[in-house]
Amino acid sequence: MGTEHSTGPLSGVRVLDLTNVLAGPFACHQLVHLGAEVIKVEAVGKGDLARNLGSDPELSASGMGISFLAQNAGKSSLTLNLKDPRGKDILKQLVRDADVLVENYRPGVMDRLSLGYDSLKEVNPNLIYCAISGFGQTGPWADRPAYDQIIQGVSGVMSITGDAGSAPLRVGYPLADSIGGLTAAMTICAALNATPRGTYIDVSMLESVLATMGWVVSNHLIGGVAPRPLGNENPTSAPSGAFQCADGLINIAANKDEQWEILARHLGRDDLIAQDAFLTREDRKANRLRLKAELETVLTTRSAQIWAEELNALGVPAGAVLSVPEALKTTQITGREFITRFPVVPGVDRIVDIVSMGAMLDGARPAVSNPPPVLGQHTTSILEKLGFNQIQIEALRAEGVI
Repeated sequence: MGTEHSTGPLSGVRVLDLTNVLAGPFACHQLVHLGAEVIKVEAVGKGDLARNLGSDPELSASGMGISFLAQNAGKSSLTLNLKDPRGKDILKQLVRDADVLVENYRPGVMDRLSLGYDSLKEVNPNLIYCAISGFGQTGPWADRPAYDQIIQGVSGVMSITGDAGSAPLRVGYPLADSIGGLTAAMTICAALNATPRGTYIDVSMLESVLATMGWVVSNHLIGGVAPRPLGNENPTSAPSGAFQCADGLINIAANKDEQWEILARHLGRDDLIAQDAFLTREDRKANRLRLKAELETVLTTRSAQIWAEELNALGVPAGAVLSVPEALKTTQITGREFITRFPVVPGVDRIVDIVSMGAMLDGARPAVSNPPPVLGQHTTSILEKLGFNQIQIEALRAEGVI
């Protein structure tokens, strides 16, 4: 009906993407890479708010903002006015042959449009309906607006990010939106495997984030330990954290006793192994800052990259702390087809590179062949496949339905 996806484990699955900005579009970004056909249903004349977001003002003004480009490749774009009865009817026609519908409106919005799950399951009893919201569809906070930073704050993430001098601190990318999107994609894939189909999925970004904080939450619930910000230190072991080298930081995770001893010997600090302050894991944790200072007397003599190569060869996990551009240039990333390049993108006057998904299937990286769509790019072709003729389509366009 829209762009074609003939390969991948979700080949043949049709998804209606009624989402905006990040959590929902990111969920559908995973699904389209796995082979699903994704039809993005956008507001007439406006589209996804992400079309106007990103670090390039010209692209944002043109409706092809970087925030949109990042997670909408491979999707078709259909514009519909869902407040118009004819727009609702078109959506219901699409629902008849759809497997999944994803939306991230505030709770209750779709019901007020008479397009909620109860209404749509009458059209298609096998529909998997996924609603993504900040706090879930029920509870005293359900009606609150939610953005990523709001969720980072109320989940406790900010309270444990940074150190004693900088916390509370926001994680440097939209963590809550991304985790919410991944949770939605995972649950949708599970629902697609159910017999019979027909499921209402209620994804809470807040709960999705808390679910990934298992160790932190359990240390409180089970161990009675109040989580606190520890900066770059790993609270479960020492020496484990970020250490200063001659040219920057290196992360070292000597979490096992044997790794700690290998590290000490390689740095020429065998003397530390037998010191009472560092004999056991608990001793090293209690004296972690003193131990860090001792190790940095040697680590600061050479570059992080050299130390990382040597320590990894010895079985001690280590890695230089890189910037995002540096990470993308590593041969580990460039050699695994993680980036998809689109030399030509409608509405964009430059080459567009986007990240795919973080998995390979049978040695191949899931990818999409079509670039992100301009607003309403596939409206005509989708309506034609529903049986509308050109006169009907132009009338709908003239009256603002599409």
